[in-house]
Amino acid sequence: MRDLQRRVAAFRDARDWRQFHAPKDLAISIALEAAELLEHFQWKDEAAAAAHLARRRERDRVAAEMADVLLLLLSLADVLGVDLRGAALRKLTTNARKYPVARARGVAAKYPALVAARRGRRVR
Repeated sequence: MRDLQRRVAAFRDARDWRQFHAPKDLAISIALEAAELLEHFQWKDEAAAAAHLARRRERDRVAAEMADVLLLLLSLADVLGVDLRGAALRKLTTNARKYPVARARGVAAKYPALVAARRGRRVR
């Protein structure tokens, strides 16, 4: 991951684009690229989405949108000095505590609903 982040920074720096990479602008760009990724699935049920992704050209387009999100996220991590790999590993540890397998397996509830269900209450 670190090598990829260095390559993204070198690409940016060779073009003198760091001046445009304020955290706010990168965060906005991540959201915009994520929205472009979502467009591939908008208005499609599971079968239609699967058919869409079965076409190589569409799958490649989805992959390109995913790459855009990743590259921008790596750029933001670089600008903010965030160890993205370390942050992801810490988040996995946190989520493992919040969503233990015994309580969360096969349950799509968010954490407050999961805790409330454990306590016999309902969250709206």
